[in-house]
Amino acid sequence: MSKPLIEYKKARIKFETLETLSAGIELSGAETKALRNGMGTLDGSRVIVRGGEAYVVGMSIPPYQPSNTPKEYEPERPRRLLLKKGEIAQLSEAEAKKGLTVVPIEVYNNRYLKVRIAIVRGKGKADRREDLKRRDYEREVARLLKN
Repeated sequence: MSKPLIEYKKARIKFETLETLSAGIELSGAETKALRNGMGTLDGSRVIVRGGEAYVVGMSIPPYQPSNTPKEYEPERPRRLLLKKGEIAQLSEAEAKKGLTVVPIEVYNNRYLKVRIAIVRGKGKADRREDLKRRDYEREVARLLKN
């Protein structure tokens, strides 16, 4: 698996991942260049399904060359995801269920730019604290075993 170009790092803390999918994304040429240079952010973005198509909303890609960018360029425009009908139906089903959300986890380069999306459930404060305690404990055990 290749190194992610951009990722939603807080997703692992905020959400419990139930299932992941990989999808292509429809971009302009300048957006592709910007993402390949690591420009862009997934913070606060999510996936919505409307009219039988899936879109990433809230993903921000700044202009690659601000001086050459058209005036009507929108960094946070909805971007269409390229998925099969069955996958779109699965996302739509998950979106309709109470408590479930679909979020993009990372954008990676696998010859083509792809987005890894996940069906997630939000964590409460207590769950987050338990995860932090568990991670600290596992780190401590690993240190002791190493020595």
